[in-house]
Amino acid sequence: MSKPSKGKKETVATQLSAIKIKINGCWHTFEHERDIKPTMTLSYLLREKLGYTGLKVSCDEGACGACTVIMDGKAILSCMTLAVAANGHEITTIEGLQKDDPVVEAFAEQSEPGYGTALQCGICTPGFVMSTKALLNENPIPTMTEVKEALSGHICRCGCYAGIAQAVTHASEKIAKKGEKS
Repeated sequence: MSKPSKGKKETVATQLSAIKIKINGCWHTFEHERDIKPTMTLSYLLREKLGYTGLKVSCDEGACGACTVIMDGKAILSCMTLAVAANGHEITTIEGLQKDDPVVEAFAEQSEPGYGTALQCGICTPGFVMSTKALLNENPIPTMTEVKEALSGHICRCGCYAGIAQAVTHASEKIAKKGEKS
């Protein structure tokens, strides 16, 4: 196996010296090795270094969905994504959504007989909201099968699944009504 030339090593080091990530609409620049270690997860960077504590880390193994954020329009597990992998990408956390966002409103309002609440202890809620936001950005009128598929990687310890699915439906309706008003 041949070793890379010294020039290639310098190029790689130069490329990684500055890591730029757009988080909730603002660009942040980090110095590789000083601000971000190669093994640092995106969830750690967002929560512990930048204070975006709306993002929850429950299992830290990619099994529960609580740490879901949106990267370039797609829902991702931030505990399974290295911070350096977000270089040049746009990240949205729960803090990046407006209070009047139809998804946020639908989750907050969901509490009806037969479905129950979409909120209880709150550990899973930011992840469900972010996955719902990504789903509805891509597919504004999903079927219940599509909703269940999009949220299948999430665990709600309180068992609020029916209320959560209903909140997604209501968010879809709110988005459709908003579009009609435009």
